[in-house]
Amino acid sequence: MSLAQPPILAAGAVCWRLIAGTVRILVVHRGDRADVSLPKGKVDPGETLPETAVREIMEETGLAVTLGAPLGTVEYVLPSGRDKVVHYWSCEIDEHALELARFTPNAEIAALEWLPLDKVRKKLSYAHDLSIVNRFAQRLEAGNARTFALIAVRHGKAVIPTAWDGPDSSRPLMQRGTDQAVAIAKGIAAFAPAKIISSTAARCQATVAPLAQLLDLPIKATNAISQDDYSPDGAEVAAVIAKRLKKKVTAVLCSHGPVLPQIIEEVARRTHTERDVTLRESADLATGDFTVLHISLEHPQSGLVAVETHAPSFD
Repeated sequence: MSLAQPPILAAGAVCWRLIAGTVRILVVHRGDRADVSLPKGKVDPGETLPETAVREIMEETGLAVTLGAPLGTVEYVLPSGRDKVVHYWSCEIDEHALELARFTPNAEIAALEWLPLDKVRKKLSYAHDLSIVNRFAQRLEAGNARTFALIAVRHGKAVIPTAWDGPDSSRPLMQRGTDQAVAIAKGIAAFAPAKIISSTAARCQATVAPLAQLLDLPIKATNAISQDDYSPDGAEVAAVIAKRLKKKVTAVLCSHGPVLPQIIEEVARRTHTERDVTLRESADLATGDFTVLHISLEHPQSGLVAVETHAPSFD
């Protein structure tokens, strides 16, 4: 008896912008299928889902986007009988991105169109796309369409302590850890962090080095989120989180297994977020995993808008 095939994974976004105070959403007219849908596409080998969303939107629309908060998934069965799962995010498009965008009609995408919400609902060809747009509309109505993120990263796989003669903080990444660092860089970059903060441990700094190179950002190393300076009361971690929430700018914090729960707990506490199973699991990261905590720009103390966790993927 043959095993069922895993679902095909894809990623896309609700791309939106304000025009004269009215929200408009981007839809794509697909010439090869004669339908109207949201931009999306299949995951390539080795990609994280956020990386796929950014790449596919660029390929289909010419827009270089920054992902906002996730809007969930839709699942449906393809004509072939195979399941497909599509992950969606929201993306606000600014004037700079529009100026740089270059779109040429092709066999797949015949045209792009920016439509107000009421017209989008009428024009989309599929009910599952409509469900995603409705989720976005609910978030917009609540004043939580604009967000920033704190991205908690666990360092990649490091040389085990018993095989290392030097101080624990100097333990380097194994090749597996180096591969993990490269594999997650584009996925984290999809959220366009403006700050990279790392534990002073070599394994943490090496984990965010590919990301820093990709974004041309410095790494700010601090003992406040290091394992060597771990304290049960989490006072130093609290100070770091308080500053990041005050700045309201997307930032990365690369740390260690014992410290990550403190980071996420402090974000939850300061945003008045209920500590549910999802939030607790988001702190239990394997090496190379990262959790993205999305916070409302307008209502930062009204609870986290969304939480998502991703793992490195390999070809």
